[in-house]
Amino acid sequence: MNRTTLSLIAGATALAAVTGFAAVTSPDTSAPDTTATAAELPVERTSLTCPTPSVSDLAETTYTSFTPVTKGTGSDGKAELRPAVTESTDGEDAKDGKDGKTGKASGEGDKDGEGEKEAKAFLTAKEPGKPLAEDVSGSDSPALVGTADGKFAPGWTVQQTTEVAAGTGRGLLGAACTAPDTDFWFPGASTAADRTDYVHLVNPDDSAAVVDIELYGRDGALETTTGEGITVAPHSDDPVLLSTLTTEKLDNVTVHVSVRSGRVGASVQALDDKLGGDWLGASVDPAGSLVIPGIPKDATAVRLIAFAPGDADADLKVRLASPTGQITPAGNETLHLKAGMTGAVDLGDVMRGEPGSLVLTPTGRSVPVVAAVRVVRGKGAGQETAFIPATRPVGTRATVVDNRAKGTTLSLTAPFGAAEVKVTASAGSEGGTPATKSFTIKAGTTQQVEAPVPSGLKGTYALTVESVSGGEVHGARTITDAQDGVSAFTVQTLPDDRGTVAVPKADQDLSVLQQ
Repeated sequence: MNRTTLSLIAGATALAAVTGFAAVTSPDTSAPDTTATAAELPVERTSLTCPTPSVSDLAETTYTSFTPVTKGTGSDGKAELRPAVTESTDGEDAKDGKDGKTGKASGEGDKDGEGEKEAKAFLTAKEPGKPLAEDVSGSDSPALVGTADGKFAPGWTVQQTTEVAAGTGRGLLGAACTAPDTDFWFPGASTAADRTDYVHLVNPDDSAAVVDIELYGRDGALETTTGEGITVAPHSDDPVLLSTLTTEKLDNVTVHVSVRSGRVGASVQALDDKLGGDWLGASVDPAGSLVIPGIPKDATAVRLIAFAPGDADADLKVRLASPTGQITPAGNETLHLKAGMTGAVDLGDVMRGEPGSLVLTPTGRSVPVVAAVRVVRGKGAGQETAFIPATRPVGTRATVVDNRAKGTTLSLTAPFGAAEVKVTASAGSEGGTPATKSFTIKAGTTQQVEAPVPSGLKGTYALTVESVSGGEVHGARTITDAQDGVSAFTVQTLPDDRGTVAVPKADQDLSVLQQ
């Protein structure tokens, strides 16, 4: 059971304590079952972690925070991001997010009898419905840990977008800050000589977390030297270089991060000497069917990487959901995955000028798998890379931030049944009026929709997608930004923000106090 589930159970228990004792006696089967009714209520607290964006002195990073307006919230609350300490991976002193000289978070005092002071807030949200952006430069940009409560908690979304002008991993790197958890799968990492991949482990809590990192290649588990029992200090980011965990040099590796105690936010920063780089987010939890949405129409190379974490082999149908329907990539109709071994297939320029999404379904027995794609745009020295993991459906609502007036595309797919969605563009971070459009996505297709843009836009804005009717919808947003001939881009998926929780109805029953 993950931490989110435990928090929801605790919230339901607290609600029962306030409204009265919940009945625990055997139910009267002759009466209507009213206790089964559940109300959808906004969550009251959300935590996020943002990894250290870059070690390059040329990096320019923008953090954008946004909470969609949610009915049923109170009038109070706040959302803040604070710097975390960056732990060293090579024996040097840790750097903080500001001065780069101490191992303390920015604003933290010495232990001189008064105790440590809480780090000064890096970013504090102003109001739901309007994004807030902060810019930082250079290699001392901090990792961040944050909490939102009250009216800011439901659907709180933070994006970090980094532009790196030159060097390994140059290009546009984007990541949605992640909720802390205890289990993460990253198919698509690498230990090859031309790749520099880090697993960032961000601990948002007051106690240390203990983490294991396992690596799986084409022949199974890789022998690692220091991947077990990694201690991540409280309120810190520990970047672990994958190539220091194993001597094997492999193009395609699946990373499994599991937490023995505590919880962390985890993400992989994948940097290539020639193909740029980006953040690789965690795949959705292992499942028999997966959807990888929003592959750009001008992708010049697409590589699918998948992994079956259980004891059984998996056989998958590979389908490309195009604007006109699902098609089979020539020569790659199916993918066979041996249990515990990473499989990969190069699909080449499969997009052929049309946006699409990969839909993976079992050919027979359903076996849980995880998957992601590596996407390359451009040619020659102008190539750039991004990663798209398999993701949850949009569900009730999903949000993506740091959208720009130019260079933003929204891709939606309805893999199993037609669906209708509503897309809302928020006010701009520096001005503008919200706008809304509705779209119908045909079954089995991917549509690159003309998303609404705030009128009078100044700054950047958020896009919120809400399911209206029909089947499940998966989505992704692409930002493109040409940089000196480099086809710089980054892609973020739109999973359900889980901004509401079903709370069972509780009736007062004082008979439980009787002996």
